[in-house]
Amino acid sequence: MEPTLDVGQRVLVNRFIYHFEDPSIGDVVVFHPPAGADQGTVCGAPHSHKEACPKPTPQESSQNFIKRIVAGPGDTLAVRNGHPVVNGVEKTDEPYIRPSTTCAVCNLPKAIKIPPGYYFMMGDNRGESDDSRFWGPVPRSWIIGKAFATYWPPDRIGIL
Repeated sequence: MEPTLDVGQRVLVNRFIYHFEDPSIGDVVVFHPPAGADQGTVCGAPHSHKEACPKPTPQESSQNFIKRIVAGPGDTLAVRNGHPVVNGVEKTDEPYIRPSTTCAVCNLPKAIKIPPGYYFMMGDNRGESDDSRFWGPVPRSWIIGKAFATYWPPDRIGIL
């Protein structure tokens, strides 16, 4: 999640908010990834090298990941120059990312459809992030909560 978060930085997470509202595009969330995502890039379905992983493995990992939601249920998603293209619209106003156009998954022109009840996550360090492009969308039930502030180290205390 660099540059938004540094490695080892600590965050506060609202574990209750998604009991009252749906997650939104742009939210930074803590969640359990699909099984296998914490040990490498594992996709739950065969797919073209020109598209993101369309389906996660069915098992949930016990690890906690933190990423940004870039697409939600029913959206179509492709990736152009490291930016999500959601429902045909490229989101280029992302001042929080570290862009990269040279990574293997920064250009995925073939769109996938996000299944009902699933969310597509991407890290802010687009060229180095291991995220839904590799292991697929995440079911809402695996989302733990919304990260809203940082508290450690003291010189990086702030609101996300």
